[in-house]
Amino acid sequence: MRILVHVCCGPCAIYPMQRLLTAGHEITGFFHNPNIHPYQEFRRRLETAVSLSRLAGWPLQVDERYGLREYLHQVVFATDNRCRHCYDMRLQHIAAQAKAKGFDAFTTTLLYSKYQSHELICERATWWAAQYQVGWYYEDFRLGWQEGIDASVRMGLYRQPYCGCIYSEQERYDKSLRKSRKKPVQKVTAPK
Repeated sequence: MRILVHVCCGPCAIYPMQRLLTAGHEITGFFHNPNIHPYQEFRRRLETAVSLSRLAGWPLQVDERYGLREYLHQVVFATDNRCRHCYDMRLQHIAAQAKAKGFDAFTTTLLYSKYQSHELICERATWWAAQYQVGWYYEDFRLGWQEGIDASVRMGLYRQPYCGCIYSEQERYDKSLRKSRKKPVQKVTAPK
């Protein structure tokens, strides 16, 4: 099949792209991630995805627009459902591109992450596939989690420490803050 693959970042693309190629599919990556914040993080992930595509030899189409306003417009009053909105923004775009460019199906490297909701991704992707009348390809790429990490380290690729959105960045720091607060406080006694 000809598959358009949404690429969320370079490290997450390593295993899925290799699996798809090994299975005999013709693949093209597509970087479209309006959720990533801040801008420097967006650029770094974009540059890493471009570097990987060159190293691995598969084509990558790129949407270089920094979409923070678009993303916030979707989620600012719906933070409890922000992941669904974030998936929708990206999957709708990829489904539309797949249909417009004559691909048989689309998929996403989000399926590589054990931190993403596969059920929700599949639900939303299936819905967008029906809307655009294009195929949706599902594979559980989490099976190659460690293999992808090891390969990204060997290649020296930038590996991000959070999902990408402003909310996940805050949660990353909040966890650190909570850990530091849980450390036992040492009592200091004043000299007599």
